[in-house]
Amino acid sequence: MPASRREFLLSAAAAPAAAQPSVQPAPLPKVNFGGRHEISRLVLGTNPLMGYSHFNRILDQCMREWMTPERRIETVLAAERAGITAWQLHYQKETIETLRGVRERGSKISVFLLSDFELQKDFSMIPEMARLGFLGMAHHGNRTDEAFREGKMDRVLEFVQRVRDTGLMAGVSTHNPAVVEWIEEKGWPVDYYMTCFYHVTRTPEQVRAMLNGERPLGEPFLEKDPERMARVIRQTRKPCLAFKILGAGRAGGSREQIEAAFRFAFANIKPGDAVIVGMWPKFKDEIAENCDIVRRLHAT
Repeated sequence: MPASRREFLLSAAAAPAAAQPSVQPAPLPKVNFGGRHEISRLVLGTNPLMGYSHFNRILDQCMREWMTPERRIETVLAAERAGITAWQLHYQKETIETLRGVRERGSKISVFLLSDFELQKDFSMIPEMARLGFLGMAHHGNRTDEAFREGKMDRVLEFVQRVRDTGLMAGVSTHNPAVVEWIEEKGWPVDYYMTCFYHVTRTPEQVRAMLNGERPLGEPFLEKDPERMARVIRQTRKPCLAFKILGAGRAGGSREQIEAAFRFAFANIKPGDAVIVGMWPKFKDEIAENCDIVRRLHAT
């Protein structure tokens, strides 16, 4: 049975995400993204809001049970209060409802949209989505990587062209560095990339070829992948939103590990790039911690 509003307020009052800061935090470092939009260099991700852990189904379920519609809204608002000025969400009915909810609460946070579900299948929806005020719209990374493997990149180019027709920044998301290199060689009119630090969309055969016939259970998070993706991020002049810099939590076992992952990311992407980090503030105030790390790294 869904929690009543009173029950939510009582439980949320104790949650880190809902805490109202007594002192306005210092601004986060910002970038002029693509010469068109000023955004915080730390961008809020959406996977934890919707229960996509990239770990296992049990954690997915835990995330979904805790992240009620009200908590999704409050998490975004808490991120904005902490100084985060941009949010990346993927399209589905629930995320659009969350966006409407934060707007009704007065949020001014800027938003990048990632295609998914109905939008990924039906590009005629793009003009309607553009009217919701996104800064940019990117083709979904899993679908991009599938199209690359199957030689069907014309569909990705169609998406880019349709988004550009709306006046929004047109992006391509990918987990595969080779995709960025291929698009750059073709000279596509891409405005930005979403670049995953881990090539989790490798096929089982590709992983076995790299690991002497074996493959890990689940998605392959390989330790040298961030170096491989960072190399192509630096090579392209297009701005990039680097994501999964914490390996979907795998690189976040301690404050020191989290800080090391952030330090690597900022040291290896371009000055005009930003990072997307999903946050699930059930057990600790991940929002405040991440913002503090970003401020400290840019102050040194």
